[in-house]
This record gives sequence, C-alpha cells and structure tokens, in this order.
Amino acid sequence: MAPLLRLLARTPGLQSYICVTAQHREMLDAVLELFALRPDYDLDLMRHGQSLTDISAAALRGLDEVLAGLQPDLLLVHGDTTTTFIGALAAYYQRIPLGHVEAGLRTADKFAPYPEEMNRRLTGSLADWHFAPTAGAAQNLLREGVAAERIFVTGNTVIDALLQTIKQPCNLTGLGLDAVDWRRRVLLLTCHRRENWGAPMAEIFSAAAAILRDFDDVEIIYPVHRNPLIRGAVQEHLAVSPRLHITEPLSYLPFCHIMQRCHLVLTDSGGLQEEAPALGKPVLVLREITERPEAIEAGTARLAGIQRDSVYTAIAALLQNQEEYAAMAQAINPYGDGYAAERIVKIIMRPLAASV
Repeated sequence: MAPLLRLLARTPGLQSYICVTAQHREMLDAVLELFALRPDYDLDLMRHGQSLTDISAAALRGLDEVLAGLQPDLLLVHGDTTTTFIGALAAYYQRIPLGHVEAGLRTADKFAPYPEEMNRRLTGSLADWHFAPTAGAAQNLLREGVAAERIFVTGNTVIDALLQTIKQPCNLTGLGLDAVDWRRRVLLLTCHRRENWGAPMAEIFSAAAAILRDFDDVEIIYPVHRNPLIRGAVQEHLAVSPRLHITEPLSYLPFCHIMQRCHLVLTDSGGLQEEAPALGKPVLVLREITERPEAIEAGTARLAGIQRDSVYTAIAALLQNQEEYAAMAQAINPYGDGYAAERIVKIIMRPLAASV
C-alpha cells in the first residue's frame, strides 16, 4: 500500500489520512520508516498471543471511532488481512464508500488460505470499487455478480513497492547471513501460514533438509516467524546444517535484496508469488492451492504441495534441469509493471473531483 499512500499524499486537491492497526508492531514500523510514512491514526493493537477474534474486535472498535470522527469520502483497504475485512466492515457501518486494492483473488476454498480467503470474499461483498491486479481476478468478481463498471484492472501495488525498494542500497551484514556462501545456489524459504501448522510444516521442513543433504552446492536462508508454534516446528523438524541459515524476521528492504540475489524462492506466502517473478526468480508454492493461478499459468510459479516427496521433487527438478529453471525465470510476470498506484489514483480522482 505504501506507493499508493505516498502518491495520494502529493496529489493536488486530495487530503489523505493513514490509519494503521499495528497488530505486527516491529514489522509495521520498519516499513513505515522505509517508505517515510507517518500514520495519522495508530491503533497500536499489538498484544502477545492474541487470537483472530481479539484482533477483529479491537480493530473494529478502533476503526469505527476513527471513521466516525473523520467521515472520509472513501476508505481504501488492501489485500486479505484481518484489518482489510474489519476496515471494510467498519466503513459499511459508517456508510462510507470502500475501495479494495488487490481485489478478486480467489481459491474457492474458504479455509485455504485461512483466514485470508474469507477476508477477501467478505471485503469484496462490501466494496464499492474493486482494483483487481489481473484480468483473471476481474473475472472472478464478475462471476460473483460485481458490476463491470465497478471493476478496474490496475496491476498490483506490491510490484510498485518492490521495484521502488530494490533501488535503495542495503547492507546485509549483521542479519544472521554473514556465513552465507553466495557462490552457491541460495534458496529463500518462507513458511508460516496457519493451514501449514503441524504436519504440513513438518513435511516441508523434512524436504528442505533432504535437499541440503543431497545437493552440496545449495544453501537455504529461512527468516523464521516469531510464532512459538513455528519456531518449535523448526527446532523439531529442520535438521541443523552449516548451509542452513535461520534468521529473525527480516525487514522489507533486506528481504527484497535477498530475494534479488537468491536462486529460487520456496514459500507459502501470497505476495511472494507476485514479487519474486518481478525479479526473475522462480517460485515454488508450498501449498496445494493458490489464489494466484495467473502465476501458475504464466509459468513464473509452480505448486509444490505440502507433502515431503512432492516438495522435494519440485525443488530437485529446478536444481537439476537448467532449461526448466530458465523457462520460469524468464516468464513474464502477470501482476504488474510498477504503475498500479498511478492508475488507482487516476480512477478514484474522477468521481471525487466531480463531487466537489
């Protein structure tokens, strides 16, 4: 959302405000600093061990108060987080028009990804303007009965953010990566989604350990989520190796630079399925289904599944077959060209200007 917020702030005739829930305090603050953003409203909801219910209730109370006082002409929310849906609900209660950035992504399975799939669907049912990243996402919305004149294919602002960030210099020293041998093929691993907790995570980690055992020119970087359940699974199932580099969660700037330098990305994340291909990095998706099928169709990503054998086979195929790897690395990213924010601002300014 950062590129869009920065552009809104310097758009003549428009007064914009930033509200953050801050349920991930440290991660948020790093991004705010990187993009030089200062929130006008900070709900500061970070609490240890809070549930989805806790976050939802606190966010709804906080956002309701902000919107009641501000009464904006439009509220913009992004993506599939709990904040996204609760923001949409708060806007509905205040009868405030809603714009959904990154709209229309679907898996048709309400528990995969969880809770993101339903966050998207529920937000879509409340949104007035739908900013879809791809034509496929727009078609999903049309099938659900959204009027065509309310759907706009803009690309995704996440690509804007990535391309702006990667231009900034970054020193990776002191992040737990000093021992990485960049002459080897470095795989970037992220694995944290709720639906992968438990047995799937154990399978994925077992496959990663086997790759390190069987390919002596491979190293793995894994920034581990702070959730104790995930850290416990790492200790139990991811065998220690001098070519495995486990770090604390990384802020956005160094993460983007690592992504640019790595050979291959292994992830159960959503956004990385869009970001890594923008840097020419193949993505193996550690899930059985994805809300970003355009990446699969374009050849920039593949579903690796969550079973040990399927994950191992998918990784090994790209390590052993240079032609397969090159085909993925050179495929065209379907998620945008870095100008999504500009398109969105132009779209929203037309009716807002007419109403003044």
